[in-house]
Amino acid sequence: MGSDPVSTKRVDHYSYSAYADPAMAASFDAKRFGGPIGQILLEDQERVLTEFLGKVSGKRVLDVGTGTGRAALALATRGAFVTGVDASTDMLAVARARAEAASLSIAFAEGDAHALAFGDRAFHSTVCLRVLMHVPDWRKALSELCRVTESRLVFDYPAVGSVASLQAVWRRAARRLGRNVESYRVLSASAIAQELGRHGFEMTASHKQFVLPIGLHKLINSAPFTRSLERVLADAGMLRLTGSPVTVAADRCAS
Repeated sequence: MGSDPVSTKRVDHYSYSAYADPAMAASFDAKRFGGPIGQILLEDQERVLTEFLGKVSGKRVLDVGTGTGRAALALATRGAFVTGVDASTDMLAVARARAEAASLSIAFAEGDAHALAFGDRAFHSTVCLRVLMHVPDWRKALSELCRVTESRLVFDYPAVGSVASLQAVWRRAARRLGRNVESYRVLSASAIAQELGRHGFEMTASHKQFVLPIGLHKLINSAPFTRSLERVLADAGMLRLTGSPVTVAADRCAS
């Protein structure tokens, strides 16, 4: 029997090894959501999830790549029955501790986005943030997200037509030269739509976050500056053309 190519990649792929680290898990929230720009990211993420998922109370929701459980906790607070899956046991340990501290009942489990251990259409909605940009096989992961989702799928990706493309090229080159950086892929709306269509889904809504890279905004580290500059760029039409990351809501097509 031949080896599973995704399982083989998992052994040494950065998207698994980078987060299999207690120190990374302990510092992740502060790095991602700390400071004024991190707060903008967190508020924007929760607002878009609320808008795209609507009423979740009493519904089964899956959070794939849950990490330290930010989205999972926000959804559980709104009354959803949440299952959070992540490949990193260290990240899950932080998520469980946060859920316990908040007195929220969330089922966290170790798992791989390429092979989710759930039945077809097991969840009313599925959320997957900051994952497709990193996984070894994004098409396989997206097919699994579609498979387990009954109604609505919400996920994000860095856009190929954005400034993120330049950063992605630089990071891939830096990694090949031995630099300790996380590389990632950028994707096009057409490729996403085509892949969703193969699995019976269609895009129904999208949200573009920034024109300029998040890293640049964090370097400047001023919420008023970021909001003002991004508003000017959006008014000039740049957000519509080059905004990234893109959060997508996709619905299962009527059969």
